[in-house]
Amino acid sequence: MVNCLAEPDNPTIPERGHDPLSREETMELIYRLHGKALFRFLMRTTFGDRRETEDLVQETLLRAWRYLQDHSVDPYILRPWLFTVARRLSIDASRARHSRPTEVIVQDLNVLSERRDDVDQLLIALTVRRALRALTADQRRVILEVYYNGRSAREAAEVIGIPEGTAKSRLFYAIKALSAVTPDARELV
Repeated sequence: MVNCLAEPDNPTIPERGHDPLSREETMELIYRLHGKALFRFLMRTTFGDRRETEDLVQETLLRAWRYLQDHSVDPYILRPWLFTVARRLSIDASRARHSRPTEVIVQDLNVLSERRDDVDQLLIALTVRRALRALTADQRRVILEVYYNGRSAREAAEVIGIPEGTAKSRLFYAIKALSAVTPDARELV
């Protein structure tokens, strides 16, 4: 296929009406005729992002290549179609960029290990919150008193105002329910 990453040079362009061209020769002719204008147009739509422009030119020419498989077309009058395809591709690329988060390249790998710890902590916190929401309010209250406030089952029962046996029972069933949601909940016991 045509190398569209370099700006097109303009060797002699054959005149209309000569011998029919192969698909490869037609693509080369299309690139020589319309490549520079297409590149300039896409540079404006990408706000000067050369890499993005080159990608879009290449994708536009790929679409032209596919179009030529099924259609016979005069390369000299293909510019409006190419610009329409390029404009639509540029719009699609812009929408795709705005629909996903900005990509970040990290140069310092130490930052990654620090971030991994933060992410691990966040994931653990989210898992615990989700698991605690699966408990009844009574079970959640006993779990919070025992594990968050560091009380024994007897002290938790006194604070909550329930018998010690009820606090132990709620604690047992709460841990059992947590172990169904999170595999590491058995370590709490």
